[in-house]
Amino acid sequence: MLAMNYRGPYRVRAQHKPDPVIEHPGDAIVRVTRACICGSDLHLYHGMVPDTRVGHTFGHEFIGIVEDVGSGVQKLKVGDRVLVPFNIFCGSCFFCQKELYGNCNNTNAQATAVGAIYGYSHTAGGYDGGQAEYVRVPMADVGPTIIPDDIVDDDAVLLTDALPTGYQAAEMGSIEEGDTVVVFGAGPVGIFAAKSAWLFGAGRVIVVDEVDYRLEFVKRYAQCEVVNFRDVGDMALHIKKMTDWLGADVCIDAVGAEAAGSVAQTVTGRILKMQAGAATVLHWCINSVRKGGNVSIVGVYGPTFNAVPIGNALNKGLTLRMNQASVKRHLPRLIEHIRAGHIDPKAIITHRIPLEEVSDAYHIFSSKLDNCIKPILIPPRAHEVRAVTASVAK
Repeated sequence: MLAMNYRGPYRVRAQHKPDPVIEHPGDAIVRVTRACICGSDLHLYHGMVPDTRVGHTFGHEFIGIVEDVGSGVQKLKVGDRVLVPFNIFCGSCFFCQKELYGNCNNTNAQATAVGAIYGYSHTAGGYDGGQAEYVRVPMADVGPTIIPDDIVDDDAVLLTDALPTGYQAAEMGSIEEGDTVVVFGAGPVGIFAAKSAWLFGAGRVIVVDEVDYRLEFVKRYAQCEVVNFRDVGDMALHIKKMTDWLGADVCIDAVGAEAAGSVAQTVTGRILKMQAGAATVLHWCINSVRKGGNVSIVGVYGPTFNAVPIGNALNKGLTLRMNQASVKRHLPRLIEHIRAGHIDPKAIITHRIPLEEVSDAYHIFSSKLDNCIKPILIPPRAHEVRAVTASVAK
């Protein structure tokens, strides 16, 4: 099969590798019809995540058609159209029973914190991801969800991570009616966090980024105010000026390890890697939120250390909440929001790129070229699926 292949920082290729096979009775093989490149994939691409091995296939956002199932799979059958949450989870351990699917205790032998994630280095279990023609899906009776007939593919693929993560970012902010919410980061997750903040009752939403075309996009899509941090001297002071000197009620970090905006953080976190990424946005969140406010963190940081102003958080009486999104928990509500027209996930897709051109796709997304917001990879065999579907319809 054709698959994205990691060759080292800033080097990815589309290459042929063996087709995945059933390794366990609970496995399924999915023929991929859509796969996204996520902002979190760029952390891997830039060499920010430990134990990202040459030959690994990225991609934790994908949908497809069930091609084969193991003898123990009971809930899926060949031909089912499925979306696959980025979490790989067992469904039965202590944490899964609490719907903390991103912290499953049985799927990742390499870590004591995060569970397993498709295509996200060996720190997240070493599973190959979905930027390929086929992918092995373990725990197939637990994770994959059959896509309802009225949900189109482009909406479904964004339900595997980006939309649920943005939605959970707003949920973890414990937004109350009328709250002022500041979202740092106007990438896909930040865009969805801003849109979701309104669904939780926000009275004002402000998005901070440095890229003008992303700010213009989120301003239109999420009907929010925007701030370019390059035009601001002191971020916390600026937010306080915008909020009657109290600070925001809720601040959301939708950026993570590769934040710009601080020379010291960039040097220590991104260049020298003395800490697990630049903690610039964590500082901005903690210092910009009001006393007694809430900070929600969904931006990805690598293990293990970051220089964070925890004393400020303590003295301000802040609540900090963070985690990988529990995608499966959010799907019923988000599907209803899509059906009701409250949110249009596919509207953020700006580029549809053949899997054969994955190297160019990563370069475009990483370098923020061509007004790219969200790129989708289309594997060659996805065209076969569409042809078969059209033939059956006739």
